[in-house]
Amino acid sequence: MADVTALGASTQQINPVTARPQGSTLDQEAFLRLLVTQMKTQDPTKPMESTEYIAQLASFSQVEQSVQVNNKLDSLLTSSALSLAENMIGRTVTSGDGKISGEVVSVKITSDGPVCTLADGKTLKLDDGVVIA
Repeated sequence: MADVTALGASTQQINPVTARPQGSTLDQEAFLRLLVTQMKTQDPTKPMESTEYIAQLASFSQVEQSVQVNNKLDSLLTSSALSLAENMIGRTVTSGDGKISGEVVSVKITSDGPVCTLADGKTLKLDDGVVIA
């Protein structure tokens, strides 16, 4: 059976990988693109109800506020990690199992948490069970 395209219809193919926003959440730019596209393609004889439009704008406002809160939370967590790192220099740390122990000479902040470099060159991740003296 042959494919039939209606007159004036778009034959452009959309790549599903690039059409979908990265990650599992909808960022505010993607939300705005969806809203504008919906408004452009709505049926003029059946326009969107004003209550639907207001609900979508409220959703956009919530998305924007969530992004701002997440950015501030990230900044706060980074500041807290840097403060912890500064206070660790010169202290003695011991792993939870007691196998690694030594004086902290530097601290590296990673996505998994702070990692101390000891005077003997060993590294120790600061997590549950670590004793700081």
